[in-house]
Parts: sequence; C-alpha cells; structure tokens
Amino acid sequence: MKTHISVIIPAHNEEKYIRRCIHSIKKADERFKGNTEIIVVCNRCTDRTAQIAEENGARVLFNEDRCIAKVRNAGIDAAKGKIIVTIDADNRMTPGTLNEIYRLLRSGKYIGGGAPIRFERYSFPLWCNDILCRVSFMITGLYSGIFWAKKETFDAIGGFVDKKAMEDVATAKLLKQYGKKKGKKYTILKKNVLINSTRKYDDLGDWLYFKLLVENAGTFIKAALGDKSGVDKLLDEMFYEYNDRH
Repeated sequence: MKTHISVIIPAHNEEKYIRRCIHSIKKADERFKGNTEIIVVCNRCTDRTAQIAEENGARVLFNEDRCIAKVRNAGIDAAKGKIIVTIDADNRMTPGTLNEIYRLLRSGKYIGGGAPIRFERYSFPLWCNDILCRVSFMITGLYSGIFWAKKETFDAIGGFVDKKAMEDVATAKLLKQYGKKKGKKYTILKKNVLINSTRKYDDLGDWLYFKLLVENAGTFIKAALGDKSGVDKLLDEMFYEYNDRH
C-alpha cells in the first residue's frame, strides 16, 4: 500500500505525552484520503515510550544521538512517504493539518513550511511568549513548529541542519533558500496550528524563558563572543536532560 505522508516524532522519555501526540495525528489522518505512517524515533529512552507508541500504531525506531537534528533525520531516512511532516512528542496537530499540507504541496507553489504555534493554555506571560513568537515569525518568515516538505526536498538540503540548538531556524532558512532556487515559496499553514505543550511552564513557572534570559545573560554574551560551553550546558539541562528529571 502506497504511503503518502510520513509523520516523524522524535521522542526522549515521552511516555506521558506520546499517546496524545499520536492520537492527534490519527484524527488528522481520518480527514486525509491518503495513507499516513507515524514513525516515533526513540532517542535514548529508558521509559515506556516505545511500548506506548507501538500499542498506538506507530512504527518505532531507536537512536542514540544526542542531537535533535540527527534524531529527526533518522526518521526521515526510514520514511516511506513522499511527504515528510515532523512534530515534537509533547505537541499536537489540529485535525485538518495533513489535508492542508498535502493540498499546499500538490499545488506546486510551495517548497514546504511550518505552522502557527498556539499554547495549550494561556496566562499573561504565555501571551507575551506567544506575541514574541508571532512577531519573530512574521519578521523572518521562518515558521517552524511543525515542519513539512517533500522527502526529496529534505534529501536535497541534507535533512535537518546538524546543530545542537536552533536547528529548526537553520533548517527553515535552507528550505526557504532551496525553494527560491526552485521558484517556490516557504509558507505557513493558514487553517491549522501546532498546539504547543506548556509542560516546562507548568513545572518551572510561566515566566521561565524570560527568567532564563536574565539569569544567564553573561552566558549568552560569552557565547556571542565564542565561548559556547555555558550555553551547551544550559541546553543540556533544559532540553536533552529535562525529561530525565521530570
């Protein structure tokens, strides 16, 4: 049976969230006339992520890289679909997402794109985060969240850029540049959004990222001057090791 879309989910100890992510994809697939496969790339998992993913109909791969870009690329390499969609394990897509992506790519006008981000709950600081995201996306045009493009496009640009952080922005830039060469636009979903998890805000407070910017101002300045050791440690704590502690 032909696979039209492959949805890639990188997951590191995501047993609390992987089921609802998969179910959101299945709801979107119910509205999509083609065939969709769901690939969960278990990255250094020590919990029940793989078991839960398999029980809910996903294909499971295993990966030991300590780099989110490499984890996503492992899923893309194994994908059978002509269209690739990526989503993080603690996030969800809205029901019309796959239909809209397929329609936009079939039009021939677009190289790929991202999706608007909406938090699963809101407070004043989360509205501030939301506004910052919208403004930065509007200025740069580098929408991320959910990534989508044809597999041949990801192959052409070498997959996700091999960076420990901000790989999404770097990859969006590549997709945009490649699309320009092909006479196609990098765009955003108009009718659907990424429902963004507030797990870190729930655990550490809604002012989390504003506090991190203030408390680690010296670390970011050093990184700008070439010393990235402090930033690498912070990234490990907030992203690559976070699920091990919560």
